[in-house]
Amino acid sequence: MSGQSTYIRRFPGGFLLDEATLASSGRSFPEMNKLIRGIIQFRETQRDGLIETFRGLALSQQPDALFIACSDSRMAVNVFASTDPGDLFVLRNVGNLVPPNGHPAATGTAAAVEFALDSLRVRHIIVCGHSDCGAMRAHCKGHESLPEGPLRAWLEIAATGESQGLNPAEVSRRNVLAQLEHLREYPSVAAAISERDLRLHGLWFDIMHLDVQYYEEQSGRWTVLDAVNGARILSQIDCGRE
Repeated sequence: MSGQSTYIRRFPGGFLLDEATLASSGRSFPEMNKLIRGIIQFRETQRDGLIETFRGLALSQQPDALFIACSDSRMAVNVFASTDPGDLFVLRNVGNLVPPNGHPAATGTAAAVEFALDSLRVRHIIVCGHSDCGAMRAHCKGHESLPEGPLRAWLEIAATGESQGLNPAEVSRRNVLAQLEHLREYPSVAAAISERDLRLHGLWFDIMHLDVQYYEEQSGRWTVLDAVNGARILSQIDCGRE
């Protein structure tokens, strides 16, 4: 099939947007090429194996947890947590922030939290930070280092915790704990904790080493989730000590 007559050609296992033709036409979008190729590859190689799963999810969802994470493209929770479709109700924003209850900027977050608790009846809320977080680097430098605008205003609203003299990784972990405290101020969260034992959890993803750390409230320490530590932490959660 001639590249001059079409933008798509066939290759073994799927379709490929013809990059040479795109370039010659003055339109070169390799990022969208990769995305669309991936969608087509999914349709041709994985769709049949997942269609029954998604048919079961088409009319309702029953996620296990509300997962609040950063918008960072490297925060691939479905990879590092091996989750399936329908497992997590996800809220993502710059810096995995939870604005204080009642603040005008908290409306979207409060709506997601309320829906997760009142409609989906999740039993756990997780706040997950990560290493090399651009929002936390900016927080460490001081908000005044940023130009006036939405990003600076967002960090000033909700990025809390001591940052002076600390490395961004430590600030990111402290930020997770600050957001958990903000969550406890939300009426729907407080009610769910009191009435049906809602649990709040802090996670931190180390991108470089592919480790996930869990915050143990009793000891005040972050622990790598491996088989041994994971079994111990799960036992504590089951017994209501976390």
